[in-house]
Amino acid sequence: MLEIWRAGGSNTGATPELARTVEAEGWDGQMFMDSQCLSADPYAQMGVWACSTERIRMSTGVTNPLTRNLAVTAGAAATIQAISGGRAVLGIGRGDSALAYLGHAPVSLKRFEQAIGHLQVLLSGGEVPFEDFGSAGDAPSIHGMSMGNRPEGVRLKWLPEGLPKVPLDVAATGPKVIAMSAPVAERVTFSVGAEPERMQWALDVARAARAEAGLDESGISYGAQIVIVCHPDEETAMEVAMHMAPPLARFQTMQGQVGPADAAASENLGKIQKGYDMTEHGNVASKERIVGGALSPGFVKRFAVVGTPDHCFERLRELLALGLERIVAVGPGFYPADWGEAAGLFAKEVLPALKAA
Repeated sequence: MLEIWRAGGSNTGATPELARTVEAEGWDGQMFMDSQCLSADPYAQMGVWACSTERIRMSTGVTNPLTRNLAVTAGAAATIQAISGGRAVLGIGRGDSALAYLGHAPVSLKRFEQAIGHLQVLLSGGEVPFEDFGSAGDAPSIHGMSMGNRPEGVRLKWLPEGLPKVPLDVAATGPKVIAMSAPVAERVTFSVGAEPERMQWALDVARAARAEAGLDESGISYGAQIVIVCHPDEETAMEVAMHMAPPLARFQTMQGQVGPADAAASENLGKIQKGYDMTEHGNVASKERIVGGALSPGFVKRFAVVGTPDHCFERLRELLALGLERIVAVGPGFYPADWGEAAGLFAKEVLPALKAA
């Protein structure tokens, strides 16, 4: 079943009134940014939305294995699951701005894979032995303390009986993360742009990994995070998209360029790789996101979905036909107020058309 989600910054404007408005517009889910220095706490915002809505789902967009202990992350997600009546999703990646603003690069693939495994156990009500779970910073071991009995592993003992497991949604761009996550997560959300060739490549990598693990396509849902700028005036839409595209395109350059790309695409991705301005990350008013350069309009038109409602509908329908079940629209929720129609036109015209198609 098609899901259309909305990605937006977690901030103190994510009020109960906004939650009810977004749900009434027909969105299926809201992703909340998890970057402690750039946005408000996502779980607090998700709690507000859970208590203010009846249908819409909520997800971190996305968290990482480092800034919180994995037991804390699992407990927070399960709490939202309990108070929302089963509408939580835990979105996770290797880390970006949340780690950059602590002076760290994304976690290694090995650590990420281990974190995914531990989270799946914890969210299922299982226990991870202390020796497998790892230490919590520089705190001494409990085995150095005198007590009659002690825990030997990490488990969410408070989980209500019958609580549905929180699905894990892995944000994936490169082939290694896609291949690692597809056999073990309930959801994979690609950040590879909006070109059908690149989306087909990502899907092929995921499907091959599941086939190699002896799994079919049941039990997995594929989605895509896509910059979408819908406006009746194409020139205005492009102006907005030129500001929105670099942060998402950057994911394709963090570990070297990934996926199929022609010379023009490689040139533009190279500009991002060398010159992305992380000090402007999350600043919706910023018009200068690349130091010493700018993306070409031709690249942005291919990377993002930009244009009139009819054009956006056709572009997204083409991507959905490849096997996507979920679109995460990056744009609504990030636009400054003075960008006017671009903020609401997608929900008014494109979203219902896609649902009806």
